[in-house]
Amino acid sequence: MIQGSTRIDETERQRALDALHIVGSLPEPAYDDIVKVAAAVCGTPMALVTLIDRDRQWFKARTGLDGIQTERNVAVCDHAIRQPDQLMEVGDLNQDARFADNPVLKDLGARFYAGMPLVTESGAAVGSVCVVDVNPRELNPTQREALQALARLTMTLMESRSREREQQVAAIIDHAGAGETSTAADGGGTYTVVILELQDLSALAQRLGERGLDRQLQQLDQVLERCLQPERGDSINRVTGSGEFVAMLGSGDASETVAKFEQVARDVSQSIGAALLLGTASTQTAEPATTVFLRADQALSAAKDAATRQ
Repeated sequence: MIQGSTRIDETERQRALDALHIVGSLPEPAYDDIVKVAAAVCGTPMALVTLIDRDRQWFKARTGLDGIQTERNVAVCDHAIRQPDQLMEVGDLNQDARFADNPVLKDLGARFYAGMPLVTESGAAVGSVCVVDVNPRELNPTQREALQALARLTMTLMESRSREREQQVAAIIDHAGAGETSTAADGGGTYTVVILELQDLSALAQRLGERGLDRQLQQLDQVLERCLQPERGDSINRVTGSGEFVAMLGSGDASETVAKFEQVARDVSQSIGAALLLGTASTQTAEPATTVFLRADQALSAAKDAATRQ
């Protein structure tokens, strides 16, 4: 939790991060370019785009260091996001009581840090664009302005990506309700939305290779498809470039199908050691499918909370 904030503030911040559906996502060249530019402009050997998740700091992009995440309690960026509108600069980490004994920084030989928070349109600080050096130093005004600009650019990219996902999800929902055997075809307007999300695709891609990951996702798509009842109007589609699947089930009582999905999740965990998490929401009213989807997305966030506590 962010010190000095209430639990509600941290919960809302985490929900804002979850809504981006970017933690654990596959590498993207645009973010790789951002860290290269940050390192070049600031003259540092290391630069990162970090996201502060529930109990970890995850790297969307990095240059100059290995690894894809650290524990949150050793993340300097966790301190940076506590003041969303300010660039945090620490001239000598060894002279700062908060970081002098930080084991991760010692392993890196890090002495200097500067990070600009990534802030959503709603004002939630979800991570930072930061640079790290092995020597004490300070940025000049031009470098500070550049780091701030790169953070704004990064946030624009993330929110643009999120809007593209929302548009695709809306198309999936519209398509599911367009056919003769649609989720509204039972006459009562009852249906269930299930979101299934395979966690940490980037780590899986490193372990399985891109082709291996593609095969796993294709197989998962087929297995999930077999859980459906097409005569009821069920459908499932994968969101492009992700491990997220959206199922529309043509009944408000879809417990049997959801139980099958949960068994698939357990099988996936055993076979490839990855978590497949579910968020489910049902309606028996004329509630719009987009509203039901948002409730399912909130349930998926709750499932992530529960998985972290385990």
